[in-house]
Amino acid sequence: MNDLTAARLPALAVRIPALKAAETEQTAPIEKALLAAHTADNIDQRFRSALAEMTRGMSLTELALAYSDWISHLAISPGKRLQLTESLIRKLVALGVYNVRTLLGARKSAPASTSHRRFSDDAWQRWPFNTMAQSWLVSRDWWGQATTGVAGVDKEKGMLVAFMAEQILEATSPANFLPTNPEVLRTTRQEKGSNLRRGLSNFIADRKRKSKGEPTPGTENFVAGKDVAITAGKVIYQNNLMELIQYTPTTEQVGAEPVLIVPAWIMKYYILDLSPKNSMVKYLLDQGKTVFMISWKNPTAEDRGITMADYQNLGVMAALDAINVVVPDMKINAVGYCIGGSLLYIVAAAMARDDDDRLQSLSIFASQADFREAGEIRRFLGESIIAQLDALMNKRGFLGIENMGGAFMALRSGDLIWNPAVDRYLLGKESGLNDLMAWNADGTRMPYTMHSEYLRKLYMDNDLAEGRYTVDGRPISVSDINVPLFVVGTVTDHVAPWKSVYKIHSLNQTNEVTFLLTTGGHNAGIVSGPSHPRRSYQIHTHKAGDKHIDPDTWLATVEQHAGSWWPAFSEWLDQQMTSTVEPPAMGAPHEGYKILRDAPGQYVLER
Repeated sequence: MNDLTAARLPALAVRIPALKAAETEQTAPIEKALLAAHTADNIDQRFRSALAEMTRGMSLTELALAYSDWISHLAISPGKRLQLTESLIRKLVALGVYNVRTLLGARKSAPASTSHRRFSDDAWQRWPFNTMAQSWLVSRDWWGQATTGVAGVDKEKGMLVAFMAEQILEATSPANFLPTNPEVLRTTRQEKGSNLRRGLSNFIADRKRKSKGEPTPGTENFVAGKDVAITAGKVIYQNNLMELIQYTPTTEQVGAEPVLIVPAWIMKYYILDLSPKNSMVKYLLDQGKTVFMISWKNPTAEDRGITMADYQNLGVMAALDAINVVVPDMKINAVGYCIGGSLLYIVAAAMARDDDDRLQSLSIFASQADFREAGEIRRFLGESIIAQLDALMNKRGFLGIENMGGAFMALRSGDLIWNPAVDRYLLGKESGLNDLMAWNADGTRMPYTMHSEYLRKLYMDNDLAEGRYTVDGRPISVSDINVPLFVVGTVTDHVAPWKSVYKIHSLNQTNEVTFLLTTGGHNAGIVSGPSHPRRSYQIHTHKAGDKHIDPDTWLATVEQHAGSWWPAFSEWLDQQMTSTVEPPAMGAPHEGYKILRDAPGQYVLER
């Protein structure tokens, strides 16, 4: 140290605190601004969360924007307005003539262009109830015209307006009210009001049950492991996200390649193992298959950070690793249902990219890879709605059962909300649940991070179909999947419309795709036991190099088969087997896959 530096040290010692004070004074406004921004963000999150709780996830802003879009474009469409006015006058005149003629006892064709099964009872064909039913049907016809076909309206906003009109109309149906429902009036007369007393008791009991968080009445008759999910098996692996069940073989010889079923985590796995008569697991076992099943954990607030990548790695990839040990040197026939099928598309595409050839085939049930036309569920999706759901999930750590169940029920509110309410509260009927209905009441939650990623990356941005979805930091492509595909769609699917499921033909053009279309909906069409009396299906294999067939042509030209589609699926799986062998041992204790407990395990019992 030289003399000059030594001389300056006292002065520096005096100036340093002053410099620090000046620096603090200059940066304080920035820190305050950052703090204010953070506080503002917290306030916004809390407000959106409270709003989402009140509206069960529906965004009032989204509704306002949708109605504004619709009404403003209708206002500048004079031709559409004239058409609607003419239609309204024509319908009112026809309705008036119908009412007068039916009052006088004369026959007259109904003015409504559509019917409704809630008005199928003969009592609805007599005055004045026939006029009430026809008035409602005419209103529904007209509002259907008014909320669709308006030029310039954003497609998704138009769907939301049409959906809300449907909800209002379903809520005001004459079938929902005692004075205007002839079936309820007839029952009330016959039973001298006992039905209403029972209905009131049912209503009070249901309110108490919901306030206490108790299960739906009747579900006690369908307990997993006792009444449903009773196929024999063992849990051979468990982590923080899933249990892996290996089922006990029922035949002396089995196909060499095992079957892994990846169910949706939006539901509990035992939809595919309900009663013995409609258990797909039992059916496949009896057909000589070695079957493994993933049973997902029901997430809690502590699982808020679980991601889609976790479902890939801790779920499917961990299951594949375990099966490779239990059944060594054999490829695997992977089966995915609903969101489990979408996950399998992701995993299979990533495996193909990375030259991981452990899959023998891929079977996909009621699942989409292209979400651009994902059907009626898109009515609930928009940036404003997603923002509110994010705020709600961020607060709770998950999306609740009531949000998921309510959204799906609203898609068919007449059948799933109002008709059951009339049966239970006006007719005084007890809830007659079957195994599928009881399973449907046994809901699951969705972890915050995963569900936010799922909605944005798949539904909103369609990243998987358009080549932007990344696994381990690199994009994947469904076109890379190079194993035979068996894809199932259901005719009346409101969650994964069959034409959307059919798009796998365009996404994977160089591969063999066997597409099967079955009657029924998203759940009942898949749970179609081998002796189901009311099912039929169409099936066709599109081989590499074949010309593309559009879905309407496919539907019109492919042969119809009576009965359940399960035998056709089992036969297709047989074609993927290289040989038959003795069943493998249960688990692999010396390799870290020891038997932990009996099926159905513990995760499926969590509420």
